Amino acid sequence: MRSPKLAALELKRFGRGKLPRAAIVAIVLLPLLYGALYLWSFWDPYGQLDRVPVALVNDDEGATADGEELSAGDDIVKGLRDSEVFAWHEVSAAEARKGVEDGTYYLSLTMPEDFSARIASSSGDSPETGALKVETNDANNYIVGQVSRTVFSEVRTAASTKASRSFLDKIFISFSDIHDRTAEAAKGADDLKGGIGDAKKGSADLADGLKSAKDNSSKLSGGLSKLNKGASDLESGTRSISEGTQALADKVNGIAGDVRPYLKDNGKTIGSTARLVADGSGALRTQLDTLVKAAPGTASLAQTSSGELKRIHTQQCTKAATADSTATADPALCPALERAATTASDVAKVAADVNTLVAGNRGDLKKLDGHLADLQKKAADLAERAPNLDEDLESAVARINTLNSGAKKAAAGADALHTGLANAASGSVDLDTGVGKLRTGANDLDGGIFKLVDGSAQLAGGLNEGVAEIPDYDEQDRNARTEVMADPVKLASSSLHQAPNYGTGFAPYFIPLSLWVGAMVAYMIIQPLNRRALAAGASAWRIALAGWLPVVAIGLVQVAALMSVLHFGLGLDAANGAATVAFLALVIGCFAAIIQWLNARFGAAGRILVLAVLMLQLTSAGGTYPVQTSPGFFNAIHPFLPMSYVVEALRRLITGGGLEPVWQATAVLVAFTAAALALTALSARQKQVWTLDRLHPELSL
Repeated sequence: MRSPKLAALELKRFGRGKLPRAAIVAIVLLPLLYGALYLWSFWDPYGQLDRVPVALVNDDEGATADGEELSAGDDIVKGLRDSEVFAWHEVSAAEARKGVEDGTYYLSLTMPEDFSARIASSSGDSPETGALKVETNDANNYIVGQVSRTVFSEVRTAASTKASRSFLDKIFISFSDIHDRTAEAAKGADDLKGGIGDAKKGSADLADGLKSAKDNSSKLSGGLSKLNKGASDLESGTRSISEGTQALADKVNGIAGDVRPYLKDNGKTIGSTARLVADGSGALRTQLDTLVKAAPGTASLAQTSSGELKRIHTQQCTKAATADSTATADPALCPALERAATTASDVAKVAADVNTLVAGNRGDLKKLDGHLADLQKKAADLAERAPNLDEDLESAVARINTLNSGAKKAAAGADALHTGLANAASGSVDLDTGVGKLRTGANDLDGGIFKLVDGSAQLAGGLNEGVAEIPDYDEQDRNARTEVMADPVKLASSSLHQAPNYGTGFAPYFIPLSLWVGAMVAYMIIQPLNRRALAAGASAWRIALAGWLPVVAIGLVQVAALMSVLHFGLGLDAANGAATVAFLALVIGCFAAIIQWLNARFGAAGRILVLAVLMLQLTSAGGTYPVQTSPGFFNAIHPFLPMSYVVEALRRLITGGGLEPVWQATAVLVAFTAAALALTALSARQKQVWTLDRLHPELSL
């Protein structure tokens, strides 16, 4: 009979009664107790921490920092409540202590009364560290204490970061203030440098100016001496002028006293006479002009007339008497003609003489005309002013008196000027001496300012370099730097293939555990070696397969039931679902082969060995903590047990990642399966021979 038929017959016998059927059902469902039920119990414990009662004590009294109220305790309480980690109960310190002791609360978190004050001290002269107080009781639950340490470490980090941000923000603001103040100082130093440079130039100019002033003060002293002498001469001159004007005023006043009555009584007569003189001068100028213009013509005409009269006289009187006896001269006409001719001759001579006189004295005649014009104008003016001569004389006398008074004042001023210039001459000597001292001091000042120029240049350069070295942060940059320095190292964690919850992470460990237990229990009711096949003398391989296939069949049903509950009931979502089921089929075949061999080879003791191998695999597979954290013994046996490879492969199949460990585990499981079946076949061959030990075993289970 073939192995599959033998396996079917082995399973068929469990369908002949209620108890066998119940046993098969129990075996099929047994892995659920280890896999589904156990995983269910802590499928997502971290997601349920808000159910864990924890005492919260806020004794913080708050503080004031830079005029602002600080309530760090209230901020932490608000943050904890918003985080929904643990079920927080705000109680007093005494209630918290009692609750942690009796188990009402798993732990307590306390903000002491000076918590804010200590945080605020970071900006003062005596900074102190604020302390959060956590009290746990491992007698209540050790794991909660471990979880709380992680949670409260994050709370402490957040509180420290916030306090650091406040402190660092003040530092960065101080940096900006220092930068601004240094920039102002640098600008002031630049201005000082420029001012000292100007002062240096000014001091040099002052020294040069004082040198010139010294030279000029010497000249001033000499000039004032000369002025003093000139003022003395001026004083003498003005005194003489004053004496002269006084004499003039006395004489004018005396004459005016005599003349004014005559002018007052004869003003009109003087005016008429002056008018007559003016008119006569005008007529004379007219006649003189006529004379100048007519003299040449008159002389020529007189000469011509004289000649004509002589010729007429000759013709009428002289020739007539000698040439023509018949013609006789008129005795009355000839003497008259002779006299006329003689007179015309005399007139011609006079006209010639006048013409000669006019021609030879034209310049004098012109001057005479000018004098006559001046006389005419002055006479006309006198004629106009004659009625007011008395008033004009009075005005002239008043002006002469005013001149006399001014001359006296000028004499007095010249005297005062002489006195002042004498004092100035004396002061100029002192001035010259003082300017000499100032010049010496200015030279010393110029040398000192020269040193100040170098010092101010170094100061300005140093401050400007300092400004470049001192950071200046705006609000955005300050916030960014405060964020970094308050929390300089952030954990940029990422998971290539992250398990969504605690149960998914532990499923690769508990699934093979449940399948091992399922196969182990299955061989408690199924014989590892088919007795009928042994009795019939079947081949060893057929006997081995006949005892292995029923458990494999049950195991496949176990896998289907377990994975269905995990997927549909608990929400396990394997990254490679089909591959996971196929791999678990191989796992159940390997586990069944190993357990079959242990039971077949060692009999009742084999069941104990199955439990021992299970414990060795659980402790060395690295299902909870990395195997490297276990003692050296477990690290040594880790590579030689199949569950080590199964756990690693299931992690990749369920969570995701490279499949190299899956292929390696497949090869190892196939090798273990083949080896175990071979050893079972060898045991089957040995079991075909009955011995006294088999007939009377020392231990029976």
